[in-house]
Amino acid sequence: MTATPSRPDTPFAPRAQHPVRRRSPRPSPARDLLTLVALPVLAVLALPAAFTGGGTRRWFGGRAESQRAEAQAAKDAAAAAFYELDTAQRDLRISIETISAVDDSAAARRAVTDFEALGRRIDEASHRYINAVDAHDLDRDDLEASVATRARTDLTAAKDELGRVKQELDRFAEGLGPLLGKAETQLARLAPAVERARQALLAATNALDAVRSSGLKADDLATRLAALGPELTKLNQGAGRHGVPQTLERADRVARDAEAVRAEAERLPERAAEIDHRLVSLRTRAEALSTRAGQVDPVLSELRRRFSAACWQDLQHVPDQAAETVRQAEAKLREARAARDEQRWPDATSLLSTVRALLNATDEAVSAAGDRLRRLNAVQKDPQQEIDRTRFAIRDAQRLAMAGRSTPDPRHARPLDDSVARLERAIATLEGRHPDYWHFLTETEAVRATAAHVVGQIREERGAGGA
Repeated sequence: MTATPSRPDTPFAPRAQHPVRRRSPRPSPARDLLTLVALPVLAVLALPAAFTGGGTRRWFGGRAESQRAEAQAAKDAAAAAFYELDTAQRDLRISIETISAVDDSAAARRAVTDFEALGRRIDEASHRYINAVDAHDLDRDDLEASVATRARTDLTAAKDELGRVKQELDRFAEGLGPLLGKAETQLARLAPAVERARQALLAATNALDAVRSSGLKADDLATRLAALGPELTKLNQGAGRHGVPQTLERADRVARDAEAVRAEAERLPERAAEIDHRLVSLRTRAEALSTRAGQVDPVLSELRRRFSAACWQDLQHVPDQAAETVRQAEAKLREARAARDEQRWPDATSLLSTVRALLNATDEAVSAAGDRLRRLNAVQKDPQQEIDRTRFAIRDAQRLAMAGRSTPDPRHARPLDDSVARLERAIATLEGRHPDYWHFLTETEAVRATAAHVVGQIREERGAGGA
């Protein structure tokens, strides 16, 4: 209710004292004497009894007093309904303010709008009640029975209207349950979330101080921690200024970022030791690869002497490429060492990752030459082993394709038939004075890959059908 009227008589407050209204001036003693002379004897005898009570209210009989009592009871009941509605509205306003302070969703905005509309209904019912109270003075000494009856009717109607609005208010309050619960949950989270953020910042600061006292730099961590200072200031300013949802989000973000700084600061000594270890390990590996790269030329020489050009010409660049890659790795290692000495930990870590990738590529290239010679030696000595291995893969796929069927699915049979023909063509290349053993090996490997693909396809289809 936007305005609280002067409180009428209720069971909860003393009844207001209304002034006694008199419609005629007090008669003079002379006029009283003339009146007494003119009155009949019986009337004169009755007059002393009329004034023995000492009161000012005129007596109209039992019916008027009964109507006055009923009107007063209706007035008291209306007052009770008014105060009950007023209390409920005040309580609900607190709930609405809680929701609007926390929730900015469409549902929350709609609840605020509906509450404002309900407030207008409450004002209308309240004004009707106030008007009914002001229109009837139940304490006047000349209250007529008809006036008391009309007062009772008006006050009862006002009470009923207040009750109907109270029911609407109660239904509206019940519908606010989910929104209010969500808002109260967020408010309950607010103080602990802000405190967690403060404690996380304190822990990060202490961890950073401990690392620096050990002689390690942590400039990047210090920069990240300093960036959280303005966020802490906003947290200290409170949710009343920045909003509850925004403050909760800020507190969670500050706690998360501060915890990351703390964890990295505490791990920094271990990280420095790990970088030192990797520097030594990669340096040793680079030296070993440099030695192995020098052994590629004798392998290539043997390949050229014993096999056709197709078996080794793609490996001719390996020695030079390996030597160049090792040189690049060694240069990056020197940069990584400098970054470590300057305690630029992210740079050192990145450079070491680059060195590792370079050495991996060199290792594969150097190993490829020796592996090529080994495989060519094996197939030159006994090509039948490679042939049998490939034919077994084809037959295994064919048996699976025919399982439970009288004829194979063309999607499976066609690639397997093509694989059989491809194997026969590869075997034919072994005939002649200078067979291309490397082509034979790549063809048989491709045939086995095709057979494995068909097997995988069949199993996937049958698994899906069973499911």
